[in-house]
Amino acid sequence: MSSSPASRRGPAPRRGPAPRRGPAPRRPVAERVPASRLDGRAIVLGAIGRLLVVLLAWAITRPAPDPVAQTAHVEGGLPRSVAGWSGGQLANAAIVMQAGRDLGLGERDVRIGVMTAMGESSLRVVDHGDDAGPDSRGLFQQRTGWGAYEVRMDAYGSAVLFYRALARLEGREQLAPTRVAHGVQINLDPDHYARWWDDAGAVVEAIDAADVEVVVVPR
Repeated sequence: MSSSPASRRGPAPRRGPAPRRGPAPRRPVAERVPASRLDGRAIVLGAIGRLLVVLLAWAITRPAPDPVAQTAHVEGGLPRSVAGWSGGQLANAAIVMQAGRDLGLGERDVRIGVMTAMGESSLRVVDHGDDAGPDSRGLFQQRTGWGAYEVRMDAYGSAVLFYRALARLEGREQLAPTRVAHGVQINLDPDHYARWWDDAGAVVEAIDAADVEVVVVPR
């Protein structure tokens, strides 16, 4: 009689005891940060967040520069003299700088504005013109077509008018500063303003380093 398939398999193998396993590896534990440090970080982040909200609200609600509705004055201590410029001249330069920055223009454009006012009026709000423009007035010697007399005779208002025209000058970044000023003012000599470029740089730097604030207010 033939043996059954089950009988041909032989006895089942004996299983020995299970091998011993070592201790399970420890999982890394995240460093615990003291609650006081967490509180400090939360306070700092909260303060930064509130500051950003305030700055954003200020940027949104602050009125855009308006040469007709706004004027400006200087508070604080201006330098006594910079490259031969002093007193009201430096105050007017500070206002010209503020107008350019209020319009979002770059520092080169701001310096060009100061240079141009130096070349046109020696940084004084003059109430007279010349043979070429008897109706010219103010820091930038702007003629009647630029705007109302009251605006042209106001340092902030006339600077805003100047910078708005400058901003429309295409390719000004590739032009020499004196040619940019000439493109706005159309002076008889396009190189007329070059002699004041270094002075303008010195004045801008000195005013920025001084404890000065230009306050823009409704006219």
